[in-house]
Amino acid sequence: MYPRLEVDIEKLVHNARIVSDICKKNNMTVAMVTKVYCAMEEVVEEIVNEGVIDYIADSRIQNLKKLRNIEIPKILIRIPMISEVEDVVKYSDISFNSELKTIYKLNEEAKLQNKTHDVVVMVDLGDLREGYFEESELLNAIDEIIKLENIKLRGIATNLTCYGAIIPTKENLSKLEDLAKFIESKYNIHLDFVSGGNSSSIHLLQKNEMPEKISNLRPGEAIVLGRETAYGEKIEKTHQDVFKLVGEIVEIKEKPSIPIGEVGMDAFGNVPVYEDKGIRKRAIVGIGKQDIDISSIFPLKEEINILGASSDHMILDITDFDYEVGDTVEFLLDYGGVMSASTSEYVHKKVVNKMQLNL
Repeated sequence: MYPRLEVDIEKLVHNARIVSDICKKNNMTVAMVTKVYCAMEEVVEEIVNEGVIDYIADSRIQNLKKLRNIEIPKILIRIPMISEVEDVVKYSDISFNSELKTIYKLNEEAKLQNKTHDVVVMVDLGDLREGYFEESELLNAIDEIIKLENIKLRGIATNLTCYGAIIPTKENLSKLEDLAKFIESKYNIHLDFVSGGNSSSIHLLQKNEMPEKISNLRPGEAIVLGRETAYGEKIEKTHQDVFKLVGEIVEIKEKPSIPIGEVGMDAFGNVPVYEDKGIRKRAIVGIGKQDIDISSIFPLKEEINILGASSDHMILDITDFDYEVGDTVEFLLDYGGVMSASTSEYVHKKVVNKMQLNL
């Protein structure tokens, strides 16, 4: 069935191993982020069975619930909603937090479930998304957290690049390191989980500039697409084509490059602009904007051009190729493309293992 998202599990496992090796050489644990492909159980289980990761990390408690039978610690990396604390305690071992009110509720629920729930407190180092920005507020929160009977303070963490696009550096992560050391000294505790960010922090490991106290990273895109996300550089020996989108051609016609008549708004309220290239061979693929973010996919054959899309159809210029109706066209995806394709109920998913690795 098409459109179809194909996941090459062998390549994905390989990427996970490469990224894990980079982290382990720096004495860091790996929390693999699974949200972009909606924590497909078959995919996650295969990687876990390889023994290359230490935690599963996801932003949706629904995804962690799907993985409840996979025996590995699970982290909820999105700040919990109070309305979901029952499931957070039930299906995650650790949750990232930045609000005392929510942590109090987690403590109450953990007591009801006869559990101890681990929390990691978020610190904002300038990216201005979640976390305590002022040190005094952070320490006031920790004063309260360590008093709770069913909550364990596991560590602190930060997030960079996702909102403010602030790049992780030795300087800003050293602030996280200093905070961790101060907290351990002040409260006479050990923080075994000091998480220095996501795939955008990989470049620090490659340059040997990661502060020593940082003990964990949360790679997602580095595994999925084989690249660090501070500068978008490929990680050596990884695959960038783990995920492919396959669409089926439903029409092929030769038509003018420019629509005929007065141009108004398209179906999405935009006024399109066209380039006159004369008569071109155009293919319609049975996939549209309701299925996937079209701007996040790229034809595997670079000479094919995406001309545009409506809700249900995508139009390609295939003048240089001999396709027939019923043939398929393959696309690579960026991170947003993998996310939208994985989330879409209209895109079929298939795990494949087509080839032996040849690096």
